[in-house]
Amino acid sequence: MNDANIFIVGAKGQLGLALQAQYPRAKTAGINELDITDQESVQNYDWSDVKVIINTAAFTNVDGAETNEGRITAWQVNAVGVSNLVKLALIRDILLVHISSEYVFDGSKNPHIESEPLSPLSVYGQSKAAGDLLVSLLPKYYLIRASWVIGEGKNFVRTMLDLGKKGVEPSVVNDQVGRLTFTSELVRGIDYLLNKKAAYGIYNLSNEGQPSSWADIARAIYKLAGYDLKVTDTTTAEYFVSKQDVAPRPLNSTLSLDKIHDSGFISRDWYDDLRDYIERERNR
Repeated sequence: MNDANIFIVGAKGQLGLALQAQYPRAKTAGINELDITDQESVQNYDWSDVKVIINTAAFTNVDGAETNEGRITAWQVNAVGVSNLVKLALIRDILLVHISSEYVFDGSKNPHIESEPLSPLSVYGQSKAAGDLLVSLLPKYYLIRASWVIGEGKNFVRTMLDLGKKGVEPSVVNDQVGRLTFTSELVRGIDYLLNKKAAYGIYNLSNEGQPSSWADIARAIYKLAGYDLKVTDTTTAEYFVSKQDVAPRPLNSTLSLDKIHDSGFISRDWYDDLRDYIERERNR
């Protein structure tokens, strides 16, 4: 894959930054140059030589999407913006790689397979599900569903490391179960699909390994970081009992990786990537 023919949408986010490191010659644009929620902005942009668009842009404030203002923004970015990119890809015969989420499911299945019917619980999940449906209308697309993404920027691992430095013994939910997805793993998977020219369609993509609760992952973080501190289990309902505008969350976020594994891709264990991530954080 010639990275000069790739355009990364959402290049300043966690995954966008990782993709830029993998594809240093890829094109990007700031919001002033390209606003995906504005159809005219998308249609008038110079797409010459672009053969692949990787869309990592998303409104991901799950609880914020439950507010009146956040609901509008979530739908504008996660659905209207995707619609504009889909129209463009169709007109210009561009391959669209779109990043989605397990929040398009209600968490009742274990694990989630690619063909599971959509059943989002939250506004965020609904807006992402709408985007998924739009992308699936294209003849050429990779729709990648990831869970619990960790990369550069604010994330659960960095939050736990900061708490550990302060000697905090946190309460963490133990009834949401899934696997971490490091941006390095997402980049490997995307690059694999593009270079292999795999069959178009939907692919689950996360790290491999034992599905674990957020509380268990917090304990793993403290152990790997050398913090001799206790993590107390709590339930999602107990954790959010006094908070407003809280989005319902799927309690099971585990994605089946059979499809991408059957294509020949070998996933890394989330624990191994977590260890490497914490080591890099120490050396900053």
